[in-house]
Amino acid sequence: MNTAVSVRLPENLANALDKVSKETERSKSFHIQKALEMYFEERADLQIALDRLNDPTDPIISLEQMSKEIGL
Repeated sequence: MNTAVSVRLPENLANALDKVSKETERSKSFHIQKALEMYFEERADLQIALDRLNDPTDPIISLEQMSKEIGL
């Protein structure tokens, strides 16, 4: 099921969205949906990285150790 959402965009973004929609022959809704999907994936990846960065039980290895491990 799809839900309609109304959004206000700055003119430059609205123009860019219109341009890419015409160039790709895809709807504005298609591009907005894809952009949101990518944003949410990136946001989830960022949260995972931050959680790992702040996890005191996650081992930290030196650059020297990493170089040895990957054979540099």
